[in-house]
Amino acid sequence: MKTPKHILVIRLSALGDVAMTVPILRVLVATYPELRITVLSRKQFEPLFSNIPNVNFKEAEVKGKHKGFFGLWRLAKEVKRLGIDHVADLHNVIRSKVVTRVLSFSGIPSVTLDKGRQEKKKLTNAKGMGLVKLKSMHQRYADVFASLNIPIDLSAHQFPEREKLTPRLLTLIGTEPKKCIGIAPFAAYSSKMYPLGQMKEVIQELDVLGDYKIMLFGGGAEEEKQLKELASQFTSVTNVAGTLTFEEELALISNLDLMLAMDSANGHLAAMYGVPVVTLWGVTHPYAGFVPFNQPDDYQLMADRNQFPMIPTSVYGNKYPEGYEDAMKSVPSERVVQKLREIL
Repeated sequence: MKTPKHILVIRLSALGDVAMTVPILRVLVATYPELRITVLSRKQFEPLFSNIPNVNFKEAEVKGKHKGFFGLWRLAKEVKRLGIDHVADLHNVIRSKVVTRVLSFSGIPSVTLDKGRQEKKKLTNAKGMGLVKLKSMHQRYADVFASLNIPIDLSAHQFPEREKLTPRLLTLIGTEPKKCIGIAPFAAYSSKMYPLGQMKEVIQELDVLGDYKIMLFGGGAEEEKQLKELASQFTSVTNVAGTLTFEEELALISNLDLMLAMDSANGHLAAMYGVPVVTLWGVTHPYAGFVPFNQPDDYQLMADRNQFPMIPTSVYGNKYPEGYEDAMKSVPSERVVQKLREIL
């Protein structure tokens, strides 16, 4: 295979998975400064890549003109006209396979992500036995580029400067010399969510200390409503869910001193900027490979596997035995606060 000059990188969703590609692309363009990258993804994710040199963005309108087989065929033809010579499929789903297949008819080679499905299946079937730490998704992404004859060393990654804060964001953070903590208490599945009652205990302990400014992150009308209500109960807490553009949210996240998140997107967004991330794990497990980029093992606070020996019950949190939806309750709020204060 010839050395690529212009690679199409495909990762259509979801937000956390797309965010995980950012450190890899930073290392890639730093290692190969003559290389051009075009990221193919959904429009709302474009701001993630705005500050990476040599990286352009192509929107995949998968619910519009690129919907269905013929839409994806049209998308592949549009991409070809950009002058790409190789494809890195970091998604490995039907949509990305259709695009790579159509491009292959024009002689454009591709390499597809190995998701390690069999290894992950074995991990989630451990049933109380010892667990094996699997390769991180970041390294799996990097392996795709190694297969394209452009290997990278993720330890060479350099984090960017913090984003500049607009006057509006400066008003949110305030002028007091306090550490700023982001808290993102929601996840796609309830089995990956710390109970809001216990999260309230965490916030209350931090609020009483008076040393921190706390920002609540989330998305969707119901989450925004709950976070607004939660923030109203404390003097040092501000709800930013539903109040900022995505670009503003990224800028704010880049200026946090710490993020407390579930196994979900906000942890990956913070990790993109080198912000310390404490992740709470319920029925999923860090050994599946989804730990936010460059975050230490001791920042991963897990449910008690003695009480819930079947963990991890699934990779994404969508499958679990009866009673395991409450696994996250086994992480004491005092332990969470202790870890946050230890890091800060």
